[in-house]
Amino acid sequence: MRLELTPEMLLQAYRTGVFPMAESREGQRLYWFDPVRRGILPLDGFHLSHSLRRRLRQGSHSVTLNTDFAGVIAGCADRETTWINAGITRLFTALHGQGHAHSLEIREGGTLVGGVYGLALGGLFAGESMFSRRRDASKLALAYLVTHLARCGFQLFDTQYLTDHLASLGGVEITRARYRARLAQALEADADIHRHALPDAQEVLQRNTHRS
Repeated sequence: MRLELTPEMLLQAYRTGVFPMAESREGQRLYWFDPVRRGILPLDGFHLSHSLRRRLRQGSHSVTLNTDFAGVIAGCADRETTWINAGITRLFTALHGQGHAHSLEIREGGTLVGGVYGLALGGLFAGESMFSRRRDASKLALAYLVTHLARCGFQLFDTQYLTDHLASLGGVEITRARYRARLAQALEADADIHRHALPDAQEVLQRNTHRS
């Protein structure tokens, strides 16, 4: 008989550096991953491109935290190929209800156009996925989230793998051993995603000005 994965089991896996993915949206099984090289997004090294700076200054968007977790995870899964299946959605929705999983939403004219979701444990934020229905919406979400996490005491933003998109924003790869050492430190940190209100666009610009 197959053992059903619970939210508590998922939390324990993340504490050891392991995370699950499905083969596809229709896949019934979840597989565990522990990359030899791990992608992270340094909280003091986010890169704001000139175009992203313009988007922040335009002020045509609004940003919220945890106001539409279901909409964000559905947006992340709404692509031709995805590892987010019904099991992942169920588990993270339950973790959101328990206060462990969080979403950051970007809206234009009241419409959800982008966002990112992930899991918070101590000073770790394990970024799971992001989506964009307008140009640069996912980049905006990450810019706000990185700034917010740093202000709230977080030490490690795990992106699991490093993509070209994340590398353009300052993402880097570290070894598994280095990741686990940083994870152990982060789990002991006194961080709280609700410690401060979300930053405004000016705060995001100011914090990242010298890192472009």
